[in-house]
Amino acid sequence: MEPTVQHFDFDGHRLVYDEYGSGARVVVLLPGLLFSRRMHRPLAETLAEHGHRVLCLDLLGHGDSDRPPEMPNYSMTTFGRQAIALLDHVEVKQAVIGGTSLGANATLEAAAAAPERVRGLLVEMPVLDNALLGCALAFTPLLVGLTFGAPAARVVGGVARLVPRTGSLLPDMMLDWISQDPKPSASVLQGLFFGRVAPPSEERRELDQETLVIGHYRDPVHPFSDSDMLVRELPNARLVQASSVLELRLTPERLTGEIVEFVERCFKPKSSAAGRRRAATPARRGAYRAS
Repeated sequence: MEPTVQHFDFDGHRLVYDEYGSGARVVVLLPGLLFSRRMHRPLAETLAEHGHRVLCLDLLGHGDSDRPPEMPNYSMTTFGRQAIALLDHVEVKQAVIGGTSLGANATLEAAAAAPERVRGLLVEMPVLDNALLGCALAFTPLLVGLTFGAPAARVVGGVARLVPRTGSLLPDMMLDWISQDPKPSASVLQGLFFGRVAPPSEERRELDQETLVIGHYRDPVHPFSDSDMLVRELPNARLVQASSVLELRLTPERLTGEIVEFVERCFKPKSSAAGRRRAATPARRGAYRAS
Protein backbone atom coordinates (compact mmCIF):
# COMPACT_ATOMS: atom_id res chain seq x y z
CA MET A 1 0.00 0.00 0.00
CA GLU A 2 1.57 3.27 -1.12
CA PRO A 3 0.70 6.22 1.12
CA THR A 4 -0.22 9.69 0.00
CA VAL A 5 2.55 12.12 1.00
CA GLN A 6 1.28 15.51 2.17
CA HIS A 7 2.48 18.46 4.21
CA PHE A 8 1.24 21.45 6.20
CA ASP A 9 2.62 24.56 7.87
CA PHE A 10 3.40 24.76 11.58
CA ASP A 11 4.77 28.05 12.92
CA GLY A 12 6.33 28.81 9.55
CA HIS A 13 7.85 25.35 9.09
CA ARG A 14 6.85 22.55 6.73
CA LEU A 15 5.79 19.27 8.34
CA VAL A 16 5.44 16.17 6.16
CA TYR A 17 3.13 13.23 6.78
CA ASP A 18 2.01 10.03 5.06
CA GLU A 19 -1.66 9.14 4.82
CA TYR A 20 -2.83 5.53 4.66
CA GLY A 21 -6.44 4.45 4.19
CA SER A 22 -9.51 6.59 4.69
CA GLY A 23 -12.53 6.99 6.91
CA ALA A 24 -13.62 8.68 10.11
CA ARG A 25 -11.50 6.58 12.50
CA VAL A 26 -8.15 8.40 12.50
CA VAL A 27 -4.86 7.28 14.02
CA VAL A 28 -1.77 9.53 14.24
CA LEU A 29 1.63 7.84 14.66
CA LEU A 30 4.79 9.68 15.77
CA PRO A 31 8.38 8.40 15.29
CA GLY A 32 11.20 7.79 17.71
CA LEU A 33 14.09 10.18 18.25
CA LEU A 34 15.61 11.26 14.90
CA PHE A 35 13.78 8.50 13.00
CA SER A 36 11.41 9.23 10.14
CA ARG A 37 7.70 8.55 9.81
CA ARG A 38 8.52 5.47 7.74
CA MET A 39 9.33 3.50 10.89
CA HIS A 40 5.58 3.07 11.41
CA ARG A 41 4.72 2.06 7.84
CA PRO A 42 4.00 -1.65 8.54
CA LEU A 43 1.71 -0.81 11.46
CA ALA A 44 0.01 1.95 9.45
CA GLU A 45 -0.67 -0.44 6.58
CA THR A 46 -2.20 -2.99 8.93
CA LEU A 47 -4.42 -0.42 10.63
CA ALA A 48 -5.51 0.92 7.23
CA GLU A 49 -6.45 -2.60 6.16
CA HIS A 50 -8.76 -2.70 9.18
CA GLY A 51 -10.59 0.42 8.06
CA HIS A 52 -8.63 3.17 9.78
CA ARG A 53 -7.21 6.37 8.33
CA VAL A 54 -3.60 6.54 9.52
CA LEU A 55 -1.38 9.63 9.49
CA CYS A 56 2.36 9.11 10.08
CA LEU A 57 3.98 12.45 10.91
CA ASP A 58 7.58 13.58 10.61
CA LEU A 59 7.98 15.87 13.59
CA LEU A 60 10.07 19.01 13.12
CA GLY A 61 13.72 18.02 12.74
CA HIS A 62 12.80 14.51 11.63
CA GLY A 63 12.57 12.80 8.26
CA ASP A 64 11.42 15.05 5.42
CA SER A 65 10.01 17.82 7.61
CA ASP A 66 11.91 21.10 7.93
CA ARG A 67 15.03 20.93 10.04
CA PRO A 68 15.78 24.41 11.39
CA PRO A 69 19.20 24.55 13.07
CA GLU A 70 18.20 26.65 16.09
CA MET A 71 17.64 24.80 19.37
CA PRO A 72 14.54 26.80 20.53
CA ASN A 73 12.51 25.17 17.75
CA TYR A 74 12.62 21.84 19.56
CA SER A 75 10.89 20.68 22.72
CA MET A 76 8.63 17.82 23.73
CA THR A 77 5.72 20.19 24.32
CA THR A 78 6.16 21.58 20.79
CA PHE A 79 6.18 18.06 19.35
CA GLY A 80 2.89 17.42 21.13
CA ARG A 81 1.42 20.60 19.66
CA GLN A 82 2.48 19.46 16.19
CA ALA A 83 0.35 16.31 16.52
CA ILE A 84 -2.67 18.44 17.43
CA ALA A 85 -1.87 20.84 14.57
CA LEU A 86 -2.02 17.89 12.18
CA LEU A 87 -5.55 17.13 13.41
CA ASP A 88 -6.44 20.79 12.79
CA HIS A 89 -4.97 20.60 9.30
CA VAL A 90 -6.98 17.50 8.29
CA GLU A 91 -10.06 18.86 10.11
CA VAL A 92 -10.40 15.88 12.43
CA LYS A 93 -11.99 16.42 15.83
CA GLN A 94 -10.50 13.39 17.59
CA ALA A 95 -7.95 10.68 16.89
CA VAL A 96 -6.02 7.93 18.56
CA ILE A 97 -2.47 9.27 18.90
CA GLY A 98 0.54 7.05 19.44
CA GLY A 99 4.27 6.87 19.12
CA THR A 100 7.53 5.22 20.07
CA SER A 101 10.08 6.58 22.57
CA LEU A 102 10.22 10.30 21.76
CA GLY A 103 6.94 9.78 19.89
CA ALA A 104 5.45 8.18 23.02
CA ASN A 105 6.36 11.21 25.14
CA ALA A 106 5.07 13.58 22.45
CA THR A 107 1.82 11.59 22.54
CA LEU A 108 1.51 12.26 26.26
CA GLU A 109 2.21 15.96 25.64
CA ALA A 110 -0.50 16.09 22.96
CA ALA A 111 -3.00 14.59 25.38
CA ALA A 112 -1.97 16.98 28.15
CA ALA A 113 -2.29 20.00 25.83
CA ALA A 114 -5.61 19.06 24.21
CA PRO A 115 -7.23 16.08 25.99
CA GLU A 116 -10.52 16.60 24.19
CA ARG A 117 -8.81 15.87 20.85
CA VAL A 118 -7.36 12.51 21.88
CA ARG A 119 -9.56 9.44 21.61
CA GLY A 120 -6.91 7.05 22.88
CA LEU A 121 -3.17 6.81 23.56
CA LEU A 122 -0.75 4.25 22.15
CA VAL A 123 2.47 4.62 24.14
CA GLU A 124 5.41 2.39 23.14
CA MET A 125 8.55 2.62 25.30
CA PRO A 126 7.94 5.89 27.18
CA VAL A 127 10.95 7.74 28.58
CA LEU A 128 10.04 8.96 32.06
CA ASP A 129 11.49 9.37 35.56
CA ASN A 130 13.47 6.14 35.71
CA ALA A 131 15.18 6.71 32.35
CA LEU A 132 17.07 9.91 33.16
CA LEU A 133 20.44 8.31 33.92
CA GLY A 134 20.21 5.93 30.94
CA CYS A 135 19.35 8.79 28.60
CA ALA A 136 22.23 10.90 29.89
CA LEU A 137 24.67 8.04 29.35
CA ALA A 138 23.30 7.20 25.90
CA PHE A 139 22.68 10.59 24.38
CA THR A 140 25.46 12.78 25.80
CA PRO A 141 28.11 11.03 23.65
CA LEU A 142 25.76 11.25 20.66
CA LEU A 143 25.29 14.98 21.20
CA VAL A 144 29.06 15.49 21.55
CA GLY A 145 29.67 13.48 18.37
CA LEU A 146 27.06 15.38 16.37
CA THR A 147 28.42 18.73 17.58
CA PHE A 148 32.18 18.27 17.40
CA GLY A 149 32.22 15.52 14.78
CA ALA A 150 29.88 17.31 12.39
CA PRO A 151 32.25 17.32 9.38
CA ALA A 152 32.75 13.56 9.57
CA ALA A 153 29.03 13.01 10.24
CA ARG A 154 28.17 14.99 7.09
CA VAL A 155 30.48 12.82 5.01
CA VAL A 156 28.92 9.64 6.41
CA GLY A 157 25.44 11.07 5.88
CA GLY A 158 26.21 11.96 2.28
CA VAL A 159 27.34 8.41 1.58
CA ALA A 160 24.25 6.99 3.32
CA ARG A 161 21.96 9.13 1.16
CA LEU A 162 23.45 7.48 -1.95
CA VAL A 163 22.72 3.96 -0.72
CA PRO A 164 19.52 2.58 -2.35
CA ARG A 165 16.74 1.74 0.09
CA THR A 166 15.87 -1.94 0.09
CA GLY A 167 12.32 -1.83 1.38
CA SER A 168 13.45 -3.71 4.51
CA LEU A 169 12.30 -1.78 7.56
CA LEU A 170 15.30 -1.84 9.91
CA PRO A 171 18.07 -1.22 7.33
CA ASP A 172 16.08 1.62 5.77
CA MET A 173 15.38 3.13 9.19
CA MET A 174 19.07 3.17 10.04
CA LEU A 175 20.05 4.61 6.65
CA ASP A 176 17.49 7.40 7.09
CA TRP A 177 18.84 8.02 10.60
CA ILE A 178 22.49 8.44 9.62
CA SER A 179 21.65 10.42 6.45
CA GLN A 180 20.58 13.47 8.44
CA ASP A 181 22.48 16.71 8.75
CA PRO A 182 24.14 16.68 12.20
CA LYS A 183 23.44 20.31 13.16
CA PRO A 184 19.61 20.10 13.34
CA SER A 185 19.89 16.66 14.97
CA ALA A 186 22.17 18.11 17.65
CA SER A 187 19.68 20.94 18.18
CA VAL A 188 16.86 18.42 18.67
CA LEU A 189 18.89 16.72 21.41
CA GLN A 190 19.81 20.04 23.03
CA GLY A 191 16.19 21.13 23.04
CA LEU A 192 15.15 17.91 24.74
CA PHE A 193 17.97 18.10 27.31
CA PHE A 194 16.98 21.61 28.38
CA GLY A 195 13.19 21.14 28.32
CA ARG A 196 10.79 18.87 30.10
CA VAL A 197 10.90 15.26 28.98
CA ALA A 198 7.19 14.52 29.47
CA PRO A 199 4.17 15.83 31.38
CA PRO A 200 4.89 15.51 35.12
CA SER A 201 3.16 12.82 37.15
CA GLU A 202 0.41 15.14 38.40
CA GLU A 203 -0.53 15.95 34.80
CA ARG A 204 -0.29 12.35 33.65
CA ARG A 205 -2.74 11.26 36.33
CA GLU A 206 -5.37 13.51 34.76
CA LEU A 207 -5.24 11.71 31.40
CA ASP A 208 -8.29 9.44 31.38
CA GLN A 209 -8.22 8.30 27.75
CA GLU A 210 -8.08 4.61 26.91
CA THR A 211 -4.35 3.85 26.81
CA LEU A 212 -2.22 0.95 25.65
CA VAL A 213 1.35 1.01 26.98
CA ILE A 214 3.99 -1.28 25.43
CA GLY A 215 7.16 -1.81 27.45
CA HIS A 216 10.04 -4.27 27.61
CA TYR A 217 12.99 -5.20 29.78
CA ARG A 218 16.74 -4.89 29.15
CA ASP A 219 16.86 -1.27 27.94
CA PRO A 220 18.06 1.51 30.30
CA VAL A 221 16.76 4.23 27.97
CA HIS A 222 13.24 2.74 28.01
CA PRO A 223 13.09 0.97 31.40
CA PHE A 224 10.15 -1.32 31.99
CA SER A 225 9.64 0.44 35.33
CA ASP A 226 8.61 3.60 33.43
CA SER A 227 5.96 1.70 31.48
CA ASP A 228 4.70 0.06 34.67
CA MET A 229 4.64 3.39 36.50
CA LEU A 230 2.70 5.06 33.69
CA VAL A 231 0.04 2.36 33.71
CA ARG A 232 -0.38 2.79 37.45
CA GLU A 233 -0.75 6.55 37.01
CA LEU A 234 -3.27 6.53 34.18
CA PRO A 235 -6.82 5.53 35.17
CA ASN A 236 -7.66 3.65 31.95
CA ALA A 237 -4.36 2.13 30.86
CA ARG A 238 -3.24 -1.42 30.14
CA LEU A 239 0.33 -2.69 29.85
CA VAL A 240 1.58 -5.20 27.30
CA GLN A 241 5.10 -6.58 27.67
CA ALA A 242 7.14 -6.84 24.48
CA SER A 243 9.92 -9.39 24.26
CA SER A 244 12.42 -6.73 23.14
CA VAL A 245 12.79 -3.29 21.62
CA LEU A 246 12.71 -4.93 18.18
CA GLU A 247 9.65 -7.14 18.50
CA LEU A 248 7.29 -4.68 16.81
CA ARG A 249 9.82 -4.24 13.98
CA LEU A 250 10.96 -7.84 13.42
CA THR A 251 8.10 -10.11 14.57
CA PRO A 252 5.18 -7.71 14.85
CA GLU A 253 2.20 -10.06 14.61
CA ARG A 254 1.40 -10.36 18.34
CA LEU A 255 1.83 -6.68 19.18
CA THR A 256 0.13 -5.53 16.00
CA GLY A 257 -2.86 -7.66 16.93
CA GLU A 258 -2.96 -6.00 20.35
CA ILE A 259 -2.75 -2.56 18.77
CA VAL A 260 -5.50 -3.21 16.22
CA GLU A 261 -7.79 -4.51 18.96
CA PHE A 262 -7.01 -1.50 21.13
CA VAL A 263 -7.63 1.07 18.37
CA GLU A 264 -10.92 -0.55 17.42
CA ARG A 265 -11.99 -0.48 21.08
CA CYS A 266 -11.18 3.24 21.27
CA PHE A 267 -13.63 3.97 18.46
CA LYS A 268 -16.53 2.05 19.93
CA PRO A 269 -19.46 4.20 21.13
CA LYS A 270 -18.56 6.26 24.17
CA SER A 271 -21.24 4.67 26.32
CA SER A 272 -19.52 1.31 25.94
CA ALA A 273 -16.15 2.84 26.75
CA ALA A 274 -17.61 4.48 29.85
CA GLY A 275 -18.95 1.13 30.98
CA ARG A 276 -15.54 -0.40 30.64
CA ARG A 277 -13.95 2.41 32.63
CA ARG A 278 -16.40 1.96 35.48
CA ALA A 279 -15.62 -1.76 35.52
CA ALA A 280 -11.85 -1.26 35.56
CA THR A 281 -9.94 -2.22 38.69
CA PRO A 282 -6.37 -1.42 39.80
CA ALA A 283 -5.38 -5.04 39.20
CA ARG A 284 -6.64 -4.92 35.64
CA ARG A 285 -5.00 -1.57 34.94
CA GLY A 286 -1.64 -2.83 36.14
CA ALA A 287 -1.85 -6.17 34.35
CA TYR A 288 0.24 -7.11 31.36
CA ARG A 289 0.68 -9.98 28.98
CA ALA A 290 4.08 -11.55 28.78
CA SER A 291 5.41 -12.66 25.43
